[in-house]
Amino acid sequence: MAHPNPNPAPAARPAASGAVIRRAGETDAPLLATLGARTFRETFAHLYPPEDLAAFLAQAYDPGRTRLDLIDPAQAAWIMEQGGEAIGYAQAGPCGLPHPEVTSACGELKRIYFLKGAQGSGLGGRLFAEVMEWLQSAGPRTVWIGVWSENFGARRFYERQGFHKVGEYGFHVGATVDLEFILRRPAESFARPGAQTERDRHNPA
Repeated sequence: MAHPNPNPAPAARPAASGAVIRRAGETDAPLLATLGARTFRETFAHLYPPEDLAAFLAQAYDPGRTRLDLIDPAQAAWIMEQGGEAIGYAQAGPCGLPHPEVTSACGELKRIYFLKGAQGSGLGGRLFAEVMEWLQSAGPRTVWIGVWSENFGARRFYERQGFHKVGEYGFHVGATVDLEFILRRPAESFARPGAQTERDRHNPA
């Protein structure tokens, strides 16, 4: 039985260049699935045989699977819009990366992609900050990211944000296996001296 997301989407926030970031909800599943497949295809299609790419997109960006992610209270997704068009998105939730130090308390930036025309615009940093704010909303926790080993621009960005490589694994796109780097930023690096979390405010003792 369908049920609404227990965490209603907050009002959209304006970003640079007239772009707006909003929390995605259950009804955004078709849009998010289409946007996800399109951004992946625009960015990486040249790397894979057509049959591998098609198999991956059908599995990773299935609208039904996307809807299940959107109604899961442990996960969240955001859409960035500009001029009424969705140009990028991000997804986050519990960490599912294959590393022995991952725990149930860890968070993960699972996806962050933009349409080709919006890449390099500086909007990614604003969307990334929105995700980090949500991941730390209940108090500092360790955040993990999986990134393609040859995505040098993304790796440099994450390093500037305090993430460091702690492992590797094989990421399957159809029959193709990419070398993926596992990055981590520890919980203590997010803590601000004197900062009070939502948990603290409700449990001051």
